[in-house]
Amino acid sequence: MHNELTKQDIRKMEEEIEYRKLVVRKEALEDVKTARAHGDLSENFEYHAAKKVKNQNESRIRYLERMIRTAVIVSDESAEDEVGMNNTVEVFFEEDNLTETYKLVTTVRGNSLEGLISTESPLGKALLGHKVGDRVYVEMANGAGYYVVVKSIENTTDDGTDKIRSF
Repeated sequence: MHNELTKQDIRKMEEEIEYRKLVVRKEALEDVKTARAHGDLSENFEYHAAKKVKNQNESRIRYLERMIRTAVIVSDESAEDEVGMNNTVEVFFEEDNLTETYKLVTTVRGNSLEGLISTESPLGKALLGHKVGDRVYVEMANGAGYYVVVKSIENTTDDGTDKIRSF
């Protein structure tokens, strides 16, 4: 499976990789070295904890590099009056009589608790390409679904404040 990423997503991942290689790796290696000096490694909790942090950092670097290597670049541009990537959309949920605001992002940045929904999610897929006033059917995996109405679309540029979600 290829991950759909924007150029901005890749730039953020590259920045994180650089930070992890130049800063976090150096600190982790120093912590391992310091803990190793405390003596018997079989009962040295600090040593095992430092090794765990070092290994987690290296694992995250490999994960990000693999994501970049296998990525499919998608455009974050859309028509002025259509829902697209990085647009903030106000949506009215008919069944709940509730209005919510979401920003459509790539899967790696999706975080529904922060109002960031993936364009691969059922709601994100359904909204793409629609205009203000459109009544959109959101189909769920089990065949059920619901209707929403696009109330407003704000063409937002990616300011770099959203973080790439860690796994």
